[in-house]
Amino acid sequence: MLKTNENKLVVQAVMGEISHPSKGPYLVSFDGKVKTLPGTGSITYNKRVGDLCVGLMADHVEPGVSIKNMSADTGCNTGLNILACCGNEATVITGKAKGAKGVVTGKHGGVEHIIVDFPLKTMDKLVIGDKMQIKACGTGLELTDFPAIKIMNISPELLKAISLKVIGKKLRVGVAHIIPAKIMGSGLGASDTHTGDYDIQLFDKKTVEEYNLQDLRFGDFVAIIDADSSYGRIYKTGAVTIGIIVHSDCYVSGHGPGVTTLFTSSEKGSIETFIDKKANIASVLRLK
Repeated sequence: MLKTNENKLVVQAVMGEISHPSKGPYLVSFDGKVKTLPGTGSITYNKRVGDLCVGLMADHVEPGVSIKNMSADTGCNTGLNILACCGNEATVITGKAKGAKGVVTGKHGGVEHIIVDFPLKTMDKLVIGDKMQIKACGTGLELTDFPAIKIMNISPELLKAISLKVIGKKLRVGVAHIIPAKIMGSGLGASDTHTGDYDIQLFDKKTVEEYNLQDLRFGDFVAIIDADSSYGRIYKTGAVTIGIIVHSDCYVSGHGPGVTTLFTSSEKGSIETFIDKKANIASVLRLK
């Protein structure tokens, strides 16, 4: 039995609206090529959690629906990004899809978006600018029997749904992929990990093949080995960070599929992992 402090958590409303794509005309790829591609924001109709996120004609594309709080007070969007957690319920409150329910699946730093999955029939009714409210719950969640493990960005409901095993003083976590910290890029240097993400660089073919990263999917749960995300993102031997893939592969140097942190331990041996090819939010929450 995994013990938490769930009974002490509060549930608060946060709100955002579907954002418009915002891009310059060109980007320069890691190998010096000039490209024009779809990027962040909008409603992405043909890519949802569970779908391949590598090899697309896209750069930093977010699956499903991307939202942001457009208030002139930038603290409102910060509140949305800190408090909304993966697995939280989102409800459309304007437009033709009013009343439809979705699920938060990730956070994307830089653009500071929250990413929400909806069934395709709902996305067909949505328009840019539609607003949705999220029942935010999960910030402050703790594993009471594992004080060395810090948890963030995940709802109690999603935590219960994922593949976890308590074995003595260790937490064993099922993940779709294991990622070596040596290829982590953009997102390093952040002072906290309660918002945003952390990119996997896929420019080294040998490492991609060794760790089977060519079939990464949106929504995959992954383990980053020798990475501590307790108070920002650092390299630390023996540490483990568990996260979820939130955006697509990228062509720009230092970037790649983004990972939002779900839990982390700086203490060697607190978290162990095993491969579970069904370790994806689409599967565990039956979103597709």
